[in-house]
Amino acid sequence: MTDNSNTLNLTSLEFDNRFVRELPGDPETNNGRRQVLSSCYSHVKPASVKAPQLVAYSREVAASLGLSEQDCKSELFTQVFSGNTLLEKMKPHAQCYGGHQFGNWAGQLGDGRAINLAEVINQQDHRHILQLKGAGETPYSRTADGLAVLRSSVREFLCSEAMFHLGIPTTRALSLVTTGEHVVRDMFYDGRPKHEPGAIVCRVAPSFLRFGSYEIFAARGDINTLRQLVDYTIRTDFPHLGEPSVDVYLDWFNEVCVRTADMIVHWMRVGFVHGVLNTDNMSILGLTIDYGPYGWLEGYDPNWTPNTTDASGRRYRFGNQSQIAQWNLFQLANALYPLIEQAEPLRDIINNYTDLYTEKWQIMRSQKLGLKEFVAKVDNKLNTELHEVLQLAETDMTIFYRKLADMNTDTLQQTDDELIAPLMDAYYSPEALTRDDKIRICNWLRHYQQRVDQDGTPDNIRRQAMNAVNPKYVLRNYIAQLATDKAEQGDSSLVNELLELLRRPYDEQVEMEHFAAKRPEWARHRAGCSMLSCSS
Repeated sequence: MTDNSNTLNLTSLEFDNRFVRELPGDPETNNGRRQVLSSCYSHVKPASVKAPQLVAYSREVAASLGLSEQDCKSELFTQVFSGNTLLEKMKPHAQCYGGHQFGNWAGQLGDGRAINLAEVINQQDHRHILQLKGAGETPYSRTADGLAVLRSSVREFLCSEAMFHLGIPTTRALSLVTTGEHVVRDMFYDGRPKHEPGAIVCRVAPSFLRFGSYEIFAARGDINTLRQLVDYTIRTDFPHLGEPSVDVYLDWFNEVCVRTADMIVHWMRVGFVHGVLNTDNMSILGLTIDYGPYGWLEGYDPNWTPNTTDASGRRYRFGNQSQIAQWNLFQLANALYPLIEQAEPLRDIINNYTDLYTEKWQIMRSQKLGLKEFVAKVDNKLNTELHEVLQLAETDMTIFYRKLADMNTDTLQQTDDELIAPLMDAYYSPEALTRDDKIRICNWLRHYQQRVDQDGTPDNIRRQAMNAVNPKYVLRNYIAQLATDKAEQGDSSLVNELLELLRRPYDEQVEMEHFAAKRPEWARHRAGCSMLSCSS
């Protein structure tokens, strides 16, 4: 470890703490569970841990904060981002919010195991909130212990950074630290709890406000606090909209809808499934937030959900994410209504979301196919047929699009076997493809060749465009589990190797080719590789 006296950047971070300075806070200062009224946050203290050890850190996030490699490898860094040490002017607090969970109002929820340490203003005058996940009890912990285990922390740390490098709006992750202590978890709620290594992730974002942050005050009829929070949000995170007013509230809500649509379209582009899109997990900035039981499509299945809690209803399945986002936006509109008192403009914005999302989604799908633009007359049919073709047999979505980019579209005299050959690596059981399946796939491929020919784009240019939006590497569920397995044995090498891999998800990285392979059969039903619970 580096000597603490050299960690000048870490000790000289500029803290602003505008959230706690400008918004009403809980007058009680203990961490005990309680209903918190007319307050946006509660002051809390992170729990001390026995033997924290740094597992990994993101050099890009560190640099955005003005922290050097020397800072990140210091003992002080580990102590601060395990919650053991507070730097001067840090104001640790937990936010109060509510939410709709699986379609039902759940009342007060809040940061049950997340503690905001401080707001940092960097040299570019950007605001970054440092938040520890798994740092102990807060007034919002309910019956839980406020801690987190290593398996969920590895997944959150890696996925936060993977999503950023994929070009997807997301919260970031600065660090992953083990605590040297064990946490009891019943992973599948089946009465078989076990001790697991504890860990803490430091998450970073301009704001951690959620839809539920506003819902809680509307539900309680606390319109004064609701107005204070909305006005604060606009002035802090949406200052380009102007000073708060009814018209600005509507403009703000419209922008939240646009950002949310952008985020969901990106998820659909890469095959990401959030798994638990409750309103308390929806960022007001349109960021991917709260990486719990998420997953990546391997076999293309619009009905797949990674969340065991959602296994029966599949509310949060891959193909339903845009509809759920709209439903959640409707709940936010209901919460904002007392400030606007006009239903029609809010309703219009919500209704426009469908057209907005559809337009963005169509453009995205054309980009995935390397087309210059979406032409409804021909591309609606092309995309509909592709959606069905991908489900004829278990087809790896990520591999399929990369292999499709490699096709020669100017060779129209190929046999069916020659035409489909480049795609065979995308099928989990290529022998399961029937003759009729192959004919249908090849018919689609020929229609695709004709469409590319109409576009007039040379194959090398099309390939380059496709590979810029269709990743070669994603955080496959089984790979994240392998990293967790090693980390639980005290070996963080795979966590750091994956962090490096996921920095360049669109590049070939020949030496990393094994990470682009289909899910192995052993991982099909293994816990952590197929479906996950919210237990972490």
